[in-house]
Amino acid sequence: MFKQQLRIPSAEEILRQQPLPESLAKIKRERDALCKAVIKGESDKLLVIVGPCSAHDQKPVLEYVKRLGKLNERVKDKLVLVPRVYTNKPRTKGVGYKGMFSQPDPENKEDILKGIHTIRELHLHAIELSGLSAADEMLYPENYAYVEDLLTYVAVGARSSENQMHRLVSSGIELPVGIKNPMSGSIPVLLNSVYAAQSAQVFKYRDWQVQTQGNEYAHAVLRGLVDSYGNDIPNYHYETVMQVYEGYAKSGGEIKNPAVVIDANHSNSGKKFRQQIRIVEEVLQNRAYDGDFKRAVKGFMIESFLEEGCQAHDLVFGKSITDPCLGWADTERLILDIAEKV
Repeated sequence: MFKQQLRIPSAEEILRQQPLPESLAKIKRERDALCKAVIKGESDKLLVIVGPCSAHDQKPVLEYVKRLGKLNERVKDKLVLVPRVYTNKPRTKGVGYKGMFSQPDPENKEDILKGIHTIRELHLHAIELSGLSAADEMLYPENYAYVEDLLTYVAVGARSSENQMHRLVSSGIELPVGIKNPMSGSIPVLLNSVYAAQSAQVFKYRDWQVQTQGNEYAHAVLRGLVDSYGNDIPNYHYETVMQVYEGYAKSGGEIKNPAVVIDANHSNSGKKFRQQIRIVEEVLQNRAYDGDFKRAVKGFMIESFLEEGCQAHDLVFGKSITDPCLGWADTERLILDIAEKV
């Protein structure tokens, strides 16, 4: 049984109430072009999607993106920095905190309408403060419309990559969409997801039958896998990356823009957040060693916040309340190191 609690306005209504100013829209268009150029191989820069596991409070997230914007000025000739502003991120078991979209205050009950206004306000202020438009995870495809004018990168998680609706909606997005390998780690399933997202589709979306042209910027993200015993198994190593790259080639050009992004946390690190530094270093070494590997790997996802680690409740300013993250000092050093080695 579904008990109706509150009517949520349409995305069109919300966007009229909280529009993206043209001055910020111009920044976003420029950022979109930079990100697309990396995925298409038209730019030698590396994409770095970096930020907290979950954006649970505006103030520390805005402080983080402000610092990232300043750091961007030092590395923009080598890197395209995209802040993670993940506003739909729930806890792993899907019970309790479900992200800012549902709970703008993680210590209080759900308030979705307030959450929608809160995340739009956060994204708008983030662009204004940092000059960087953000990435968010499309956990619920029907929610994407509420932020579609604000993002430069969209992520589809491991638990969603096999879901047909995520694939279909990704086909209509005109931005880079990073699709993570499923929890099983299956490369054929991952490539099928990318193929579906790159293909033209017809389906029902938000009360309409819609047609899409396919999204050539959809690409693979390797995040590690979980075996049948619950063990984390990394898949950022040379062999798996090349297996994905060869899978792209075997499509005979049906899958365009063969790109791989490495998620340095999650099952690749076993959620041991400091391991992200070592993982990034190994991938950079492989890029220096092999030309095909370099052509394949277009960037990284890194979980990072002001303070390292995580906490169960929002007590320490700028510390994750979901997965553990690198602190700012380590993040800054790592990004500067990536820029030096690109």
